[in-house]
Amino acid sequence: MKFVDQVKVYVKAGDGGRGCVSFRREKFVPRGGPNGGDGGRGGHVIFRATKNMSTLLDIRYQQQYRAQKGQHGMGSDMHGKNGEDLVIPVPVGTLIMNEETKEVLHDLIGDGEEYIAARGGRGGLGNTHFKSATRQAPKFAQPGEPGEEQQLLLELKLLADVGLVGLPNAGKSTLVSAVSAARPKVADYPFTTLIPNLGVVKHGEYGSFVIADIPGLIEGAHKGTGLGFQFLRHVERTSILLHLVDISEMTEGEPVDNFKKICNELKLYSSELAGKPFAVAATKLDIKGDGARLDSLQQYCKDKGYDFFSLCAVTGEGIKELVYYLGNKVEEQKNREA
Repeated sequence: MKFVDQVKVYVKAGDGGRGCVSFRREKFVPRGGPNGGDGGRGGHVIFRATKNMSTLLDIRYQQQYRAQKGQHGMGSDMHGKNGEDLVIPVPVGTLIMNEETKEVLHDLIGDGEEYIAARGGRGGLGNTHFKSATRQAPKFAQPGEPGEEQQLLLELKLLADVGLVGLPNAGKSTLVSAVSAARPKVADYPFTTLIPNLGVVKHGEYGSFVIADIPGLIEGAHKGTGLGFQFLRHVERTSILLHLVDISEMTEGEPVDNFKKICNELKLYSSELAGKPFAVAATKLDIKGDGARLDSLQQYCKDKGYDFFSLCAVTGEGIKELVYYLGNKVEEQKNREA
C-alpha cells in the first residue's frame, strides 16, 4: 500500500433548505392561515479518526467533499428533512489545518474522535412563523443559510512513544523487527526504509509501547538531500528519541561525527524535536572490529552525560536492557503528562 501522510481537501457543508410559503386550503375554510414548514438543516462535514486506517491514500484520490443539502419546507407545517452528515474516516493522529494559514484546527488523537470541519447551513423559517394580529397572511419565508466551506490541509503524524533516528543503514529496521512483531524491510544497502514503520514492544508483564522507525537522515536533509525531512513529523509526538549509531568497521565516517550530523539536522528541522529526551545506542556489535569506534562513541556520550547503550539486534545482545530503559522512560513521561 502506498503511504500518503499529507493531502489537501476542499469541504463544503450542505446548504439549509428554504422555508415554505403556504396557506391552508380546506373545505369550509375559505381563508385558512399560513402553514408553511421550515427548511431542513444542511449536512455537516465530519472527520472521524479510526485505528483501522494507516494512511491518507483514500483521501488523495477524492479531494472534494460536499455534504447533502437540507430539504425545503412544505405545506401543512411539514418541515424539510435535514441533510445527511458526511463522515470522512481518517487515521488516528491526523492533524486538520487551514490550508492557507496553516492554523491547526483540530488534532484527532483518539479512536472514534470526531471534528466538524464544516457546519451545515440552518434551514429557513416558513411563513407560519411570521403571522401576527396585523399580518395574518405573510407571503414570504426565509431562505436557507449556506453551509460552511473551506480548504484544509490534512497531515498524518503517527502516534508512537519512541522514535528511532539515525543515518541510513544504521540498523533501525533491524531493531524494530527484533523487539516487536513488525517486519519492516531489512537489507544491506542505504534507504531500505522508504516509509515509516510502527512496532508494538512488550514491556514488563502487562505494559507496552510503540516504536517508530523512519527513513534514515543524511547530512543536508534540511535542503532535501536524500529523503529530506518529509518523515520527521512522525517522531514529533514521541516521548523519547533513540539515536542509532553504526559502529561497525565497514561504515563510513567516525561514529561521533555521524551522531553530531544527525543532531544538527534535527535542530535545523525543529528546536522542539531536537530538545526531546534522547538516548544513544551503538549498533552492530557483532562487526565492531577492534572496538576503537565503539570506545570513542561511548566515551563521548559519557563526557556529555548521554544515556548510552551498545547492542546487536541480530544476536540480541543489549536488547533486553534497552527495552527496559525505554519502557521506563515512556511510563515516566506518561505519568508526568497525566
